[in-house]
Amino acid sequence: MPPQFDFDRHNEEVAEVWRTYRAGSPIRVPIIIGANTRFSLLSTAGNPRKITFEDYFNDPATMLIGNLQHQDYVRHNLLQDAEMGLPKTGWGVGVDFQNTYEAAWFGCPIRFYDDQVPDTLPILDDDDSKNKLFDSGIPDPFTGGLMARNWEFYDYFTAQKEAGYTYRNLPLVSVGANGFGTDGPLTVACNIRGASEFLADLLEDPEYAHKLLDYITEATIVRIQAYRKRVGQPLKTQGWGFADDSVQLISTSMYRDMIFPYHKRLIDTFSEGGPNSIHLCGNATRHFPFISQNLNIRSFDTGFPVDFTAIREQLGPDVEILGGPSVPFLQSATPAQVREEVKRICESGIRIGKRFVLREGNNISPDVPTENLVALYESGKEFGRY
Repeated sequence: MPPQFDFDRHNEEVAEVWRTYRAGSPIRVPIIIGANTRFSLLSTAGNPRKITFEDYFNDPATMLIGNLQHQDYVRHNLLQDAEMGLPKTGWGVGVDFQNTYEAAWFGCPIRFYDDQVPDTLPILDDDDSKNKLFDSGIPDPFTGGLMARNWEFYDYFTAQKEAGYTYRNLPLVSVGANGFGTDGPLTVACNIRGASEFLADLLEDPEYAHKLLDYITEATIVRIQAYRKRVGQPLKTQGWGFADDSVQLISTSMYRDMIFPYHKRLIDTFSEGGPNSIHLCGNATRHFPFISQNLNIRSFDTGFPVDFTAIREQLGPDVEILGGPSVPFLQSATPAQVREEVKRICESGIRIGKRFVLREGNNISPDVPTENLVALYESGKEFGRY
C-alpha cells in the first residue's frame, strides 16, 4: 500500500459496508480476497524469512512466525473489505496444515514440492490395501496420524500466548487448532483412495464406495465433536458450513444417490437447521439448486467457471453467492481487463437480491499482480454500488 494510505478511514468504511450488507440494505457489494499462507510463503515479498512449507509443517515456532508474517503482509498489501493495518488488540493464530490434514490424519504420507503447496499420497490405491482402514478403525482424534502434531502445535501456540509472546509489539490474543471443518467426504475419499480409483468405485463397486464414504463421514463427525468438546464449543450451531470440491467430477444424479446422504448426515449432526453454507470450487454449479433445496444451503462460495446470470436465476434472490474473476485470469490480465470483467460480472444479474460478495475465484496464487487486485477492489466499488 502507498505510505500515505489511511488504514483507519478504510476500516471505518469497511465496517459500514458489512453493517449494511448484514442488515439487508448494502450500500455496495462487499469485496474480499482469499489468500492463505501459500500466497506469502511462495512469494518473495511476503516471505522475507524464506520459510519453506516443509519447515512450516514440521516446527511449531516456524509455523507461528510464518502465520504471523502472512497476516502482516495481507493486512498491509491486499486491498479488500477487511480490517487492514495492524490489529487493534493483537493477533489470532491457528495451526495450519493446508488441505493435507484430513488425509494425513488417516495415514496418508505428506510430500513437499518446490514452489508448490504440500500434498498427500493415497494409501488405498490397490486391491490389497483398499480395506485396511476399516480393519484399523477410526484414528484417534488427538493422537492419530497428523493430528498428534496438530495438538502439539496448538499447545505450543497456547504456551507462547500465555508467556506473553509479541509480534510487532502486539500480543497473541487467540489460538486455534486444525480439523474443526472438513473438505468433504468425496474429496477425502479421492485423497486417500486416489481420485481415479474412487471414481471408478462409484461406478463399478458402489457397495465399497458407500462403505468408504460412511467410514470417512463417521470419522469426521467423531473428530469434530471431540475437538468441539475439548475447546468448549457447542456440538451444534444454528448454521454450519463445509466443502466438497470433488463433486465437480460427478453428475448431479450421482451426487444425489452417492454423496448427498453423507452431506446430509454432516448437516444434521452439526446444524440446528440453518441457514447453512458450502464452498465448492470448480465446475459444480449444476449441483447448486439440489444442494440449496435439500441442505438449506443459503450461501455458496464459488470458484471457476461460474455463469453468474444462470446461478442467480436458478437460486433466486435470497441466496448469497461469493465469486468473481478467476485466478488464472487475474494472473494474466491487465488492470483494464480486470475492470471490464468486474463490470461484466456486476451487471450479470448476480446483484439481484443484494446477496453477492465479490472475490477472486478462488484463492489467489503468489504470482497474481498486486495492481490487478487493486483493480478488482476499485472496480468492485465502482460497479457494485446499489
